[in-house]
Amino acid sequence: MTEAVPSRHHDIADDLRRQITAGRLEAGERLPSEAALADGYKVSTVTLRRALAVLQGEGLVDKIHGKGNFVRRRSRKTVYVGGWGTLDPWTAAEASLRVTVRSTTVQAHGHLTTLLKVPMGSPLAEFFCVSLEGDAPHGMAYIYLPRDLAPAGVFDDESVCREAVSRFAVLGPPPATIRETVCARPPTPDETSVLRISSASPVLAITRAATDTTGRVVEAARLVFPGDRVDVVFTTHHTTDERQTQG
Repeated sequence: MTEAVPSRHHDIADDLRRQITAGRLEAGERLPSEAALADGYKVSTVTLRRALAVLQGEGLVDKIHGKGNFVRRRSRKTVYVGGWGTLDPWTAAEASLRVTVRSTTVQAHGHLTTLLKVPMGSPLAEFFCVSLEGDAPHGMAYIYLPRDLAPAGVFDDESVCREAVSRFAVLGPPPATIRETVCARPPTPDETSVLRISSASPVLAITRAATDTTGRVVEAARLVFPGDRVDVVFTTHHTTDERQTQG
């Protein structure tokens, strides 16, 4: 019998795999362009793409439309501390992470009116947070609360905003109930851009609503983690916390 001769694209995949395993191509590193790789291996771009498809299937390489091919970061465990006072939900257990924050005022619309139980057009304080490890995005969150509950001065300058975002959830009485819904789903275009992931990569989305003793929703949040990078472990600060998982 004649032994099958390995296809050229398998040879290329083997070589790139060795470079990744040996650390010559580091996690998060962008590979040379497909044209440059094809030229270096002296193959067509069709053959080169077949080799990259092998590595993508093995979870070693991510292809991000319009940006290129990247060595996938190794999966890591993220501790998500649920409950009141956790507007910075990543850094509680990960001192190496930092969070950037942008604050603004928006009008309630669509799902926000339902989530916060407010009339259409009601003013809301919005905090957009991105958790970073070095320069690499680790997670993102949109956090909303009724505008009248926002701390004084939070929109005046960046330094006040950063302090308030780490503290304002514990300035008032804690809520009576915190409800969180967790689901896995495809990312939105904004999420693929912010998190620098492929549109084919799943995300873990957490929707949170905190209610006080009068039934008023005092905080709502949407947290998003790249689902193919992290194994999220949930803990909570609050005994009345409720969890619901979907997907």
